[in-house]
Amino acid sequence: MAILGITTQFVVDDVVKTAEFYRDKLGFRILDYFLDPPVYAMVERDGMNVHFGKADTDLVQASNVPLRKAGFDLYFWVNAIEDLFEEFSTNGVEIIEPLTERIYGNIEFSIRDLNGFKLVFGQQP
Repeated sequence: MAILGITTQFVVDDVVKTAEFYRDKLGFRILDYFLDPPVYAMVERDGMNVHFGKADTDLVQASNVPLRKAGFDLYFWVNAIEDLFEEFSTNGVEIIEPLTERIYGNIEFSIRDLNGFKLVFGQQP
């Protein structure tokens, strides 16, 4: 018996716009929408899933970053980080921190999605 993975769910205003952003800008594919109009969406890239649920009220989930300045909302481990950085830059993604080598050896860059979530992409040396 083993735990095989984890999926994050963000609560957002518009699950369709969010899923399309992840598809069009970040290279994910949309797995499915639920209900009409959609209240839930799932996207996937390279086996990594992110889910989006529509907020039931005007209050939506906020980024963790204001709570911790060095924080992030999702961290993706990647390979070929320079290629991914170039892909996102070409797609017009908001880069909030360029490729940076950290004191712990990882190379990372950070982006902000259309909902304000900070996503970090990192590669070990």
